Amino acid sequence: MVIANSMSVNGRFTRVDFSSLGSEPTVVPGRDPSSESNVGARRSVALVAPGSNLQTITPDGETAAPASGTSFAAPHVAATVALLQEFGDRSIREVVQSSRDPQETHWGLDARHQLVMKAVLMNSADKIEDNGNGLHLGMTRTLRSPRNRTWLESDAYESTHLPLDADLGTGHLNAFRAYQQFSPGQWQPGRIPAIGWDYRTVSLPTDRSEQAPRQHTAPYRDYFFDAPLKRESFISATLAWDRVVDLQDQNNNGQYDVGESFVDRHLNDLNLYLMPALANDISEAIWASNSPVDSVEHIFFQIPQTGQYKLRVVFDEQVNEPIQPYALAWWSVEE
Repeated sequence: MVIANSMSVNGRFTRVDFSSLGSEPTVVPGRDPSSESNVGARRSVALVAPGSNLQTITPDGETAAPASGTSFAAPHVAATVALLQEFGDRSIREVVQSSRDPQETHWGLDARHQLVMKAVLMNSADKIEDNGNGLHLGMTRTLRSPRNRTWLESDAYESTHLPLDADLGTGHLNAFRAYQQFSPGQWQPGRIPAIGWDYRTVSLPTDRSEQAPRQHTAPYRDYFFDAPLKRESFISATLAWDRVVDLQDQNNNGQYDVGESFVDRHLNDLNLYLMPALANDISEAIWASNSPVDSVEHIFFQIPQTGQYKLRVVFDEQVNEPIQPYALAWWSVEE
């Protein structure tokens, strides 16, 4: 995850610092442009965290000094992951001690997976401050880009092909909201509550011969919200999966050594759709995130009418393995 740093405005970290390069940085003369930007069209910034004029202690352990930069923003994210993992391990331990079924309690070892952490952190990020009615999912701040744009003014909000804002990612880290996102536990495809997450796989048919061609409808997983979602409320949903790279292990010792390299096996393409509960075809989706180049899909969308909805995870195109693990996190408002 690439973390941008925010600056304090009137005592609150609500704006991306001007020093953050973003996904499409201005190239610095004398530097290799490829080292300053992402490969291809995909965007890099995942989250924003506090990182400007932070009070730190110098190496002598005695002197206080301000510090700024992404090097001070990223530890906020790592610390939040540590807190979530502590909570998850405690929840798993309680399940083991009670001898209850992990599926019944919604806590198992999947809670430790890095993709779950990524989806939870990104999906719970602050975008637009809630005015108290809960329609903006209880978010605590409005985050602005260096050019003073909010997420609702970004191209990512307008386009299904852009899951991330170039400067804001999915928004500003909020450790308490991440806990709220994580604490309902894991829910498998089928009926789901308003807030939750899952770690799962989606796979292609095993028989790929000409006699059994791929079906027109790609393999998918459906998550049906238990209760109607509220009109004019927002839904946030984040899908994350890994790129595949292979180590060129020259001495066959099973680990990276200096001088060895990696080969990119490219990216299986997963997509995420918000659909009426009874819809069967993705053409009936009311919104989607279907970037062809990113390993994250993200939906932040205002519900047009109170009703029953579902999220659909689609395995759209195989490039490497036929079985694709993923993590999904969602946050919605019930009627």
